[in-house]
Amino acid sequence: MNKIIILLTFISFTSLIVVGQNSELAPHRFMDDVRFGGGINMSFGTNYTTFSISPSALYDFSNSFAAGFGLKYVYVKTKSGYESTTNIFGGSIIALYKPASNFQISSEFEQLKMDKKFYFPENVSAWQPAWYFGIEYVTGNIAMGLRYDVLFDKQENLLYSSALSPVFRVYF
Repeated sequence: MNKIIILLTFISFTSLIVVGQNSELAPHRFMDDVRFGGGINMSFGTNYTTFSISPSALYDFSNSFAAGFGLKYVYVKTKSGYESTTNIFGGSIIALYKPASNFQISSEFEQLKMDKKFYFPENVSAWQPAWYFGIEYVTGNIAMGLRYDVLFDKQENLLYSSALSPVFRVYF
C-alpha cells in the first residue's frame, strides 16, 4: 500500500512540474530564433588543393522569412602551369523566404576579396561582388538547390566560371 501512495505522489509531483514548464508563460528570448550553420569543403587532386569554410547565422523573423550574415574563406593551391596560391575571404547578407514547407527562395549578396599569389608573374588582388537568387528544396535542417548570380560578367569575374552554382545549406 505504501508503494502505491509513493508512486501516486511521485506521478502527481511530476505532473505539476511538467505543467509548470508551460512555454507560453516563459519570456521569449532573441537567441530562440537564431540558427547557426554553413558549410565546409575540401578537395584534393594531383594539381590542386582546395579548402573552404563558410559559417553563417540567421534570424527567423517568422516561419516563412529568415535573414542573416555569413563569412567565407577559401584557400586554393594549384600546381599546373604556374604554381599559385589563392586566398579568398569576405562576407554575405542572406535572406530566405519559404512559401511552402519544402520549398525556399533565397537572395544573397556576397562580397569576396581575392588575393592570388603567383610564383612567376605578378600577383592579383581584387574584390568580387555577387548577388545570387536561388531556389532550394528543404528537408529538415538541410536545403539543396541552385542559385544564379545576376551580377555575373564573364569578362570581369575572376572567381567563378559560371553564373549558376549549386547551393547546400545546413542550419541548426
